[in-house]
Formats: sequence, structure tokens, C-alpha cells
Amino acid sequence: MNCLNKEFVITAMNNHKLFTTKPFGAGALPMPVAPAGSVLTSKHLVSPNEPDAAFFRMIEKAGISLNETQIQAVRHDRGPLLTLAGAGTGKTSVLTCRAAYLLKVRQVDPRQILLVTFTSKAAAEMRERLADLPGISAVEAKLVGARTFHSLFLQVIRQEGCEDDLLTDQRRPHFIMKRLLKIAGLQEAWEPETALSRLSAWKSSMLSPEEWPARTSMEQQLKPVLLQYEGWKKAEGKMDFDDILLEAHKLFTRHPEVLERIRRQYAYIMVDEFQDTNPLQYQLVRMIAEPDCNLMAVGDDDQTIYTFNGARQAYILQFEQQYPAARVITLDVNYRSGSSILGLANEVISHNEERRPKTLYTGIREKGTVQYLSPLTTDHEAEAILEHIKQQVGKGKRKYGDIAILHRTASYSRAFFERLLMEDIPFVQYGNSDLFYRHWLIRPVLNHLRLALNSRDMKACEGVLLTLYIAKEKGASWIREKEKKKAKKWPLIHLMDHPDLKENQKEKLMERLKMIKSLQAFKPEEAIRQIRIKFYDAFIDAYDPEPDTQYKETLKEMLDELETSARRFTGLEEFLGFVDRITDKYMVMESLKKEDESDALKLMTIHRSKGLEFPVVYLIGASERVLPHSTSLKKEGCKDNRFEGEHGAAAALEEERRLAYVAVTRAKEELYISSPGYYRGKQAHVSRFILQPFESRRSRVSNTAQPVPASAAKKPSAIQDRSMPEMGNASDKKTVRTQVYTAGYGTNSSQPERKARHDQPKLVSPAASVTSLSVYTHTVTKSLDRQPVSAVDSYLKPAPAAAPSFSISSIEKKERPENKPKLTKEEKADRAARMLAAKIESGQKSASPSRPAMPAKPAASSSTPSVAAAKPASKMVPAWVCTDKTCKSWVKMEERETVDRNASKDCPLCKSPMRKGVRSVQVRG
Repeated sequence: MNCLNKEFVITAMNNHKLFTTKPFGAGALPMPVAPAGSVLTSKHLVSPNEPDAAFFRMIEKAGISLNETQIQAVRHDRGPLLTLAGAGTGKTSVLTCRAAYLLKVRQVDPRQILLVTFTSKAAAEMRERLADLPGISAVEAKLVGARTFHSLFLQVIRQEGCEDDLLTDQRRPHFIMKRLLKIAGLQEAWEPETALSRLSAWKSSMLSPEEWPARTSMEQQLKPVLLQYEGWKKAEGKMDFDDILLEAHKLFTRHPEVLERIRRQYAYIMVDEFQDTNPLQYQLVRMIAEPDCNLMAVGDDDQTIYTFNGARQAYILQFEQQYPAARVITLDVNYRSGSSILGLANEVISHNEERRPKTLYTGIREKGTVQYLSPLTTDHEAEAILEHIKQQVGKGKRKYGDIAILHRTASYSRAFFERLLMEDIPFVQYGNSDLFYRHWLIRPVLNHLRLALNSRDMKACEGVLLTLYIAKEKGASWIREKEKKKAKKWPLIHLMDHPDLKENQKEKLMERLKMIKSLQAFKPEEAIRQIRIKFYDAFIDAYDPEPDTQYKETLKEMLDELETSARRFTGLEEFLGFVDRITDKYMVMESLKKEDESDALKLMTIHRSKGLEFPVVYLIGASERVLPHSTSLKKEGCKDNRFEGEHGAAAALEEERRLAYVAVTRAKEELYISSPGYYRGKQAHVSRFILQPFESRRSRVSNTAQPVPASAAKKPSAIQDRSMPEMGNASDKKTVRTQVYTAGYGTNSSQPERKARHDQPKLVSPAASVTSLSVYTHTVTKSLDRQPVSAVDSYLKPAPAAAPSFSISSIEKKERPENKPKLTKEEKADRAARMLAAKIESGQKSASPSRPAMPAKPAASSSTPSVAAAKPASKMVPAWVCTDKTCKSWVKMEERETVDRNASKDCPLCKSPMRKGVRSVQVRG
């Protein structure tokens, strides 16, 4: 790490300036806080004289006290039930307790209960939890059908005579697909995993080979390869996991008697993670649930993030249409996240239109921490966050195992991966199959750079052949044979004598050699850009000529990331040396990977994090074009994306917002959100998902329809200059720098309501910035007789007392129209209460320390009549005020609570969170 940067980051952290309580450019609204949920549980809600009281006393002994809606779900008897289980609301406990309730209270045979999950791990956890409940024997728990979709229907088709071997080892399909792609000449265009994933999505959507999409030329080229793969499986008597479900569906359709047998076997069906079901799974569940439809579907439409695998949010949104007699229960008390974290999650997801409106309440007393970081670039982001993590671990506040770093796309983690590797921080990376620099798309570019330094690098020579449309084996063997006879400075020149090479290929070869020689004069970033401009982007386009596809966008992102990585280096040798060190370190790490990874930091995509929770979460890349992803911002969508057209673009954006919601709700105690100001060389605004909660309030205090309060009306957010701080002499008009955040953003161009009120200066590119973590400041030009403050000083030091205050309230006061109606007495009192509460919370006294207190006025003479004398004396006292507008309760604040900024209190009447305020009380005596 650069010493200046490291010292800068540490100093900033010691001064509590690195992270802020609001994202840069946030609106005037305060940080959202989730309302408190009811503290009543089965201990209070289930009276001893109720028929099932013994059951609830039984599970309470195991430490399970269910809330009101959980009790309703567990008690559900017959008929379809949709259980909307928000993040962290205890759905696993509800599922296991309902199975136990059916066993002990309804006296259902355990073999008639089916509990379907998506993973073997989840099914095993269900069985284990059920067996741990008092009164449930191990035999009963084992007889309950806690199964995955695939294990359930594999048993069905096996019983009916299917003998095909199951491809449980994924290496075999990978090998076969890789070989078929190579034969078709598509090995550079498609990775085996991507091709198999595409095939799985089409089969899960119940599409026949004739219906497989061919929207792009890439898909048209892939289709014959997939058909060959399916032919190989049939010839070898093999089947994959998708084939299990397809065979079961065919079996039920062609042999109704088999379906009837399954229906009789399972009288009660419960499906976990219902929002993740694809069309094939959904149809199978429908078939076995009919005609009684004793189906309990548990899921959350706000966590539908696997549409690329066939998941359909509509299965939850339209549940009552499919099952008119359905009952809907919402589990809305979250027992995972602090109220600040949950409040942000509520506001983030509330801006989606296609959803079932619901607000999560907090079931724990901890408030939690939500803080924001605005670094200049992704490399600065990795530097600052990992330094912060190391400090937290070094002080004993956290272990590495407590922490997860979540990112939107695999390529975005490159900067973090490299720094974690080089600094020997223990970590586990989930999802990535290989190192970034070893990716098939990246290797040819690096090989061209290697040839620029060493023209006789034979491995690099072989690595560039495919980009010349020359078969690798044929070209490499020709070069080796010619080298044995006569070695040349540029071994690639031997290909000019190859008999199968056409004239146009020879011309391209000479042009390529000329270009490789010229790369020596460029810096690494510019050299990569030259490779892309001269031929590589066109080479990628040749495989996929369609202008707008998600696949092509992903490839482009990886090449952009390679340029970003190279930007840090001044020479090719330095850059390639770094790549080699990272590769060597990665290989050593892979070979020494231990089984015990309990105290290792987790690095994963948001998709991978679903269903998990962590004490501390860092959400990185919360910027436009990253989250939301650039493909979701295209007006017409992408041709190879299931979200097409204008409506599809809106649907794609809503899925991105659901991803943000899932990321936020992974955090239990601390959440840090980082939004780099530059992403791959271009300015990036703070993600709209992060700014919207501070611009309008759309979530409801309860899960029933209510009018939006006037206080939550949308207000235009303050415009903040995102230009780099100036470092020079003062002009006649001195510049006052008022520190706002570590870094910042201007307006979001995609949000018309946040238009700038002044022209924004052009941003300085990262290449021209200082090497330390750059700090953005909001600049206001005023004629003041003082010198400008440097960037570092304005970052680390508080603004001088002489700096003018530009509070929102003062601006509103000046701009208030003359004909605006005056505030009512109640509104004035509430406004005064909020102002005093703010002073109390910030640790300030109501009287200014720089001004002596005014002497008390002498008491009015009793002989002098006065209206004021007739009123009883009163004074304002600090108080806790209920945030629920329907509740008028307040409690006098203790002296210690007035100075404790972290103090919190719940309303003794309605259990809603209370805020600091003041109330007028009469003075007696």
C-alpha cells in the first residue's frame, strides 16, 4: 500500500471522517429507522385454556416463542396458504413448528407431510430442527418428507423404472461441453459453465429444443452444440438434474395414476423459498397439491433475484388468482437486523411498484450501524475498506469471520481480491471459478503485452493464435517445427509460410506484428486500449454481432476492468510482473486452502449471499451502472435478457433494487455502503437505491394501506459539487470549503427531480488526481478575508467558526412566500421540540457558550395587571416522544439520557420507537 495513502486513511479513521451517516448528495430526510414490532409472543398470546396451549408451552421450552403472525401460520389447518416471509422473520422456525403442529395437534401421519426446499443443506437443517423440538421423536422427524425438488422426484421416477445414471459430478458435463464447444470453434465465445447454465434455464422454463431462443447470433451458434450435448446424454444413458424434473412432469402427464398415488401420499405440502421456483418446479407443485390444495407456500417477492434461472415473481403476486380460496399471512417482524439497517431496507424496496406492499418491523432492541463511504475509485475503495477492517480486527472489535464484502458482479471484486491476496488477509471467495487474469477473455490481451516485451515468448505466441483465426494446435506445431530449423526474433513470422494461410490472413498477421511492436511505447492502460481498438473488440463482435446483448456487456465490463487495473502502472513490465505475482499467490492459496475457514472474511456476489447473514456487511460498488447494473438502464433492455422492451427495462431495474434490498438485509449489526465516484474511468453517481430513502418516504408504518404523511413528501435534495478540491492560490473571491463527506456526487442524471441549480464544473479525471485518497468538498464562493483550506486540511479539520451556516431551515425561511399560512400553535411546538431535540442529540447546550446568559427579568408587580400573570407558569423539559402519530404518549427524559447520543427508548403503550424532543410542563409552587 502506498505510504501516503495508508497514513491518510488511518488519520481519517482516527478522526471519524472516513465514513458518514448519510450518502453524499442525500436529501434532507433523516436516516430511516424501522418501527418496533410487538413484543408479545406465544407466552402472552396463547392462554392456558386454549386446546393447543400445551404445544406452544412445549416449543417455548426449546426457546421458540412465536409472534402473532407466526402463530397464525403455524395453526393454519387446510387449504392454500401464502406466507410472505420478509428477510430475517423466522420462516425456518415457522416451517418446522407447523410440521410439528400437524404432528402433535392435528395428529397427522408424518409420512403425509412434505416439506420441499431448494438445497440439501436446508432440508437437513429442517429435519434437524424438527428432531430437536421437545416431544418430537427422531423417528417422526425422519419420516417427515423434508426433501429437495430433485431428491423427491428422482425417487418418483426411479420407482417407475427410470434407470438413467445421474450426472452428480459436474466435472463430466463440463468436460463434454468444453469438447463440443471446441469442435464447433466456440471455445473462445462460450465458457462451458455459461452454456450449461443457458441450457438449464431453457429446460426449466419447459421449452422444447424447437422453442429454445435464438434471439442473437451467439444463441443461434450455441443451439446445435446444446443439441449434441443432449444427444450424448441420451446415447450414454445419462441425465442431469433438470432431466429429473422433466421426466417427472412427463410421467405425471402420461400416467395420471402415478400422480394420484403421490397426491394420496402427501396430504400437506410446504414449499420453502417459493419466489425462487421456476416454471417446471411450479407446475410440479401444482400437480401434486391438487385437488385439496393443502399447500403452504413460504417466500418473499422482494427477494426474487434469480429470474435469469427461471424464477418468477408472479407466482407470489398472483397466488390468489391461482388459488381463490387462499389465505395470506405476512411475517413482518425481523429478528436479524438493527432498526437503522432495517429502516434503510424498508425504504429501498418501497420504491418498487410490482410487489406486495409490506413494512418490516424490528424485533430486537439494537439500533445497528449504517454508514457510507464515497471513495474516488474502486482501488481507493478497496484500500480504505480493508484498512478499516484491519483496524477493527486489530483492536479486537471484530474477527475476520464476522465480515462479508458483497458486490454486484464477479469482475467488480478484482481490486479487493488482489489486495486481500497481497496483504495475506484470510478470506474465502465464493462463486468465481478462476482468477480474473486467467479468464479466457483476458489471457489473449495479456499475451499481446508479453510479446511486446519478449517476442520469443512461445506460450504467448500460442495464446494469440485464435485472435488471428488460426487453430491453436495447428499454428503452434508449425511454429515449433520451423523454430527447430531456424530460430527467428519473431517466431510468429513463420506462419507466413504456412500453406493453409490465406492472403488476407497473412496481411492481418503482418499488421498484428506491427501493432505488437508499437505497444512498447505505451503505458499499460493505453496499450490495452490500443489492442481493443485495433482488433480485439471487433474479434469479440464477430462472435456476437448483435449491438445490445447482456453477454457482450459482461465481456466489455471485464475488459474495462482490465484497463482499470492497468491504470495504476507506468510500464508494461511492472504491470505484467504484478499479474504474475498475483497469479503465483493465488495458486499457492488454492493449494493450501484449509477446511476450517471459520475466521475468514467472506467475499461474494449479492446473489451468493441470499439466505445468509453476517454481523458486519460491506456493500461495495453502490454506484450507478454497477448497482443498478448498466444493462438494466437500457431503455429497450438487452436482446439476450428475459427483460425486453420498455416494460422489461422497468422490470430489470426492479430486480436490481431487489438485489440492493437483499444486500442490505444480510447485515445484523453493522452495514457500510461504499459508492465510488469513478467507475472504470467514468464518473459514477451514488446509486439511486441509496439516495431515494433520503428523498422520499414510501414505506408504511403498518402493512395495511395508509395515506402517505405530509412529512414524507418528496423534497428536492441539495445539489453538491462533485469536483475535485482546488489546490492553489486564492482569488479575490476566497473559497470557503465546508466539509460534507469523504467524497461525493453531483446530481443523478437519471432522476429529473434532482436537477442542478447551478452549472457544475467539469470533473478532474482520476489520472490527474493526487495519489492519496482524494476528498470531495462542497464549495461555496464568498468574499471572505481568509486563505483557502487544502483538501487534506478540510478533510481532517473541522470548518472554522467563521464559516457561514447554510442550513436548510434558514434557506426555507428566506424563501417562504409572504402569503404562506402561519404555523399553528401545535406545529410551532412540534418544530421547537425537533430543534431542541437535535441540539440535545448533538451534545450542544441550548444556550450559546460564547454569549453570557441573559439575566432573569424581575417578577411583575402584583399591582400591575397582566395577561401573562394569569397563565400558569410552565417550562420546556427534555422528553421522549412517540414517533407514531396516532399515539400521543411521551416520557420525561432522565438527565443521563440527554447527553447520551446512543440512548433509545420504546413507547410503553404502542412499542413504537421514541425520539428525543421536548414537552411543556407546568411549574408548580
